[in-house]
Amino acid sequence: MLSTILEILDASTDELVRLQTSLVAIPALGPTNEGQGEAAKAGFLAGYLSAFSGASLEVIDAPDPRVESGRRPSLVIRRPGRSVRTLWLIAHTDVVPTGDLSLWQSDPFVLRREGDLIYGRGVEDNHQGLVSALMLLRALEQAGAETELSLGILLAADEETGNALGIEYILRERPDVFAPDDLVLIPDFGTRDGSAIEVAEKSVLWLKFTVQGRQCHASTPDEGINSLVGASALILALGRLNHVFDRQDPLFDPAASTFAPTRKEANVPNVNTIPGQDVFYLDCRVLPGYPLDDVEREIRSICDEVEAERGVRISFSHVVREQAAPASPAGCEVVTRLAAALREERGIEPRVIGIGGGTVAAAFRKRGLPAACWSTLLNTAHQPNEHSSISNTIADARVFARLLLDSGEQA
Repeated sequence: MLSTILEILDASTDELVRLQTSLVAIPALGPTNEGQGEAAKAGFLAGYLSAFSGASLEVIDAPDPRVESGRRPSLVIRRPGRSVRTLWLIAHTDVVPTGDLSLWQSDPFVLRREGDLIYGRGVEDNHQGLVSALMLLRALEQAGAETELSLGILLAADEETGNALGIEYILRERPDVFAPDDLVLIPDFGTRDGSAIEVAEKSVLWLKFTVQGRQCHASTPDEGINSLVGASALILALGRLNHVFDRQDPLFDPAASTFAPTRKEANVPNVNTIPGQDVFYLDCRVLPGYPLDDVEREIRSICDEVEAERGVRISFSHVVREQAAPASPAGCEVVTRLAAALREERGIEPRVIGIGGGTVAAAFRKRGLPAACWSTLLNTAHQPNEHSSISNTIADARVFARLLLDSGEQA
């Protein structure tokens, strides 16, 4: 049966491109990113899944009054096997904003294909994982395959802005969805050669800084307090965090914690005014051994110093705050089975690593449920001209097939 499934997957390019084309055309941006959430994309996917009679679909809605639909839907797909024990493939349906459109070579929400590569917002993050899971489901249905393990596919909302209305909502409100002995694999991280299996993540701390000065006319700057100068001084001073929290852990790449200023909000609209308020953001990825409370205390100390030096007032608030969950054991079953599948399918020796980016794996790990993240990615997520590989998507689905089908079925 495995050989039949693999043959169907190898012939799925046209279906894959059709599905990606439809998904890219539905910009599922959360309200934090000035969008209407995932309802339209979830509705399309529900229609697509209706063709698979051997699978059931459940929609779990998290309420969200910020979007017109009032809900943030996640889709739970199940295809029963002989055992109720389930291999879960978990992807997310939301995407990030396009950024500067002038940097794109084509419309981000119209799929563009160049040979093996497809371009558009979301084609890698996280449509590739989503589509590879659905291509496996399609192949199982076409072959009428019976499997030992059940197959579960979760297409979650709200991954790009913290998971509170996606996987966290599901695990809190519907803990019955997952069993303690289920196998959880999340294709939302990957390397170009597909050799890395992620089992640990850094803590994630996103902070919004508000620097208050005093606005005045730019011709008399001494009559005001320039908040832009204060914000600039603070951004430079926050570089001290790299020296205070300087531990290295070779499991991670990069091996150290990172503290990166990112977004800057507009201040005054005209050139001839000294701004009285500036707002910027800091993205912190902190090694698990450091409590985030310690990081925030050091940040407050830095803010106090800049206040005294520049005469501004500084406050900061959380956008995302997620203390790192315990790592999944390198010897847990989902990791060992995935490693065996990679050796068999690709002839590569896998390596176990940690990453700085957050994934939904953390939600499982902090509840004591081992989870692994893996796929084969070009790593263009969040970039202009985001793109993914058709052949990588199919190759990943082949690995999922080997995970699902036991050795007896492979004969």
